Amino acid sequence: MSESTIESILQEKRLFAPPAEFAENAQIKSLEDYRSLYDRAAADPQKFWAELAEQELHWFQKWDTVLDWQPPFAKWFVGGKINISYNCLDRHLTTWRKNKAALIWEGEPGDSRTLTYAQLHREVCQMANVIKELGVKKGDRVGIYMPMIPEAAIAMLACARIGAPHTVIFGGFSAEALKDRLQDAEAKLVITADGGWRKDAIVPLKEQVDKALANNAVPSASNVLVVKRTGQKIQMQPGRDHWWHDLQAGASGDCPAEPMDSEDMLFILYTSGTTGKPKGVVHTTGGYNLYTHVTTKWTFDLKDTDVYWCTADVGWITGHSYIVYGPLSNGATSLMYEGAPRPSNPGCIWDVVEKYGVTIFYTAPTAIRAFIKMGEHLPKARDLSSLRILGTVGEPINPEAWMWYREIIGQQRCPIVDTWWQTETGGFMIAPFPGATPTKPGSATMPFPGILADVVDMEGNPVGDNEGGYLAIKHPWPSMMRTVYNNPDRFRKTYWEPIPPKDGQHFYFAGDGARRDEDGYFWVMGRVDDVINVSGHRLGTMEIESALVSHPAVAEAAVVGKPDDLKGEAIAAFVILENNYSSSEDLEKELKQHVVNEIGALARPADIRFSEDLPKTRSGKIMRRLLRNLAAGQDIAGDTSTLQDRSVLDKLREG
Repeated sequence: MSESTIESILQEKRLFAPPAEFAENAQIKSLEDYRSLYDRAAADPQKFWAELAEQELHWFQKWDTVLDWQPPFAKWFVGGKINISYNCLDRHLTTWRKNKAALIWEGEPGDSRTLTYAQLHREVCQMANVIKELGVKKGDRVGIYMPMIPEAAIAMLACARIGAPHTVIFGGFSAEALKDRLQDAEAKLVITADGGWRKDAIVPLKEQVDKALANNAVPSASNVLVVKRTGQKIQMQPGRDHWWHDLQAGASGDCPAEPMDSEDMLFILYTSGTTGKPKGVVHTTGGYNLYTHVTTKWTFDLKDTDVYWCTADVGWITGHSYIVYGPLSNGATSLMYEGAPRPSNPGCIWDVVEKYGVTIFYTAPTAIRAFIKMGEHLPKARDLSSLRILGTVGEPINPEAWMWYREIIGQQRCPIVDTWWQTETGGFMIAPFPGATPTKPGSATMPFPGILADVVDMEGNPVGDNEGGYLAIKHPWPSMMRTVYNNPDRFRKTYWEPIPPKDGQHFYFAGDGARRDEDGYFWVMGRVDDVINVSGHRLGTMEIESALVSHPAVAEAAVVGKPDDLKGEAIAAFVILENNYSSSEDLEKELKQHVVNEIGALARPADIRFSEDLPKTRSGKIMRRLLRNLAAGQDIAGDTSTLQDRSVLDKLREG
């Protein structure tokens, strides 16, 4: 059986057209409209982005040059002056949106708060003045280590307002991981809270900050600003530590937005590499503002009546681009939630949808699989009729989970936008338009206009339909990362050297395996290191996982390769069972045969391990490289600072 045959067996044949009524009222109403936009952007990308920049954003001063491309380094809207905080706030104050809800916040214990654009603007200006009073100047970096509360977004917008790049560090990180990131960014100020709520327990954030800064470990950090959230007793170091509410009380609500150069750094966001210290992904101001604005507007078919909820944490790029900057730049109502499903309230997600009449719901496949396991009785007990668009982000989604999401949550009427993108890309790269693109379960469909994506081999040659290859981008786009902070060589080697330039064409190497089908739809197979080479045949872990999850006994599966003397690599599967199934040798044999029936004999797992959970990052991604270490009988290698629960790893190792 050929490689391409094996890889295409699981290819989806189901196709779901946008509902006619939805398409009729959408901004982009048909596949022809999408193709017209795409072709126009491909013919002259600079003209396309320049027109949008002029139409969609406020500039203090127009640019001189649209794109300065010195591969692999890009500059967009060179000479332009802009401020993303102004675009997210000030320009809405002269319209009816002044009194519209900008942020709706729901706390885990049930407290809530709504901030209009006028109120949010005032609080951002107050905090911008506070940050300046604490000695932060334009260009100084500010560390933000916060729970999911409005003050996290306020802190980000306040930093952007005065031109101080922020580095938001997820509130679940350890003190050691926090220290590493603050040191690398040379943060001058740290903004945190006494604690945050997570699954009915308090996460002691200030305590972690104290540990990270102990013994002058981060000499650049001279001040700590603390939000009182949970009220537990904490240590406040005189002269260094300040209560947010105390300084806010005396601060002016007037702080003009600093005109920033389009290429001034907006933020650093750290991502874990397989080895070495985390990479500081650098995003700049103008191009990022434009791209997050336009992708939010078109991909979610955004309307002024929408209540939009992205369930990510602001500590991740999804929270930056699609909780804060993209939605607020559009004048949308963005919902933030501090909580998560927990034994005391397993249906809390659906309670929030019902309470606020959420219309757009954007979450991760990991969360969807967890919803499935918790049972459809929970969403069915709530009124979800307000929903009109569903989105998914973070990793490829199994077709079975996609269908459950469509049928149970979307009640077969909500288009699903499956978005492929990365911290490094800043915004969606491949995603459907809900009113225009017929969707296939498991496919992110087609590239966003202006994104020249391809599936190529390691020499940069396009591969044929339904053949596995590497996902690459062939032209710069406005929100692309500019460099790795203080390490341009790592930027070049990681993203631009794996596929060498060909005939003057440079390739951004996404690190994902993919294929494109005969309709031009992209199927992301997962990270390149999640592609298994069995006897010379490349098998996507996503496809084997989909086969396993399609068995009624399997709730979730993760598949990795392990060394094999005969085949080069063999397939190892880690499986979580549905509640009403128990592990047994017979079930293991049945699951192996099920994969053979679904894909073919080459895809038969050599090893299936049953587990209660899988090692995941705090953002919900399965850490497959750790599973590869386990499957190969190796010691755990590389950075594990993003691991959510270490005990999961220990149990798997013992098992």
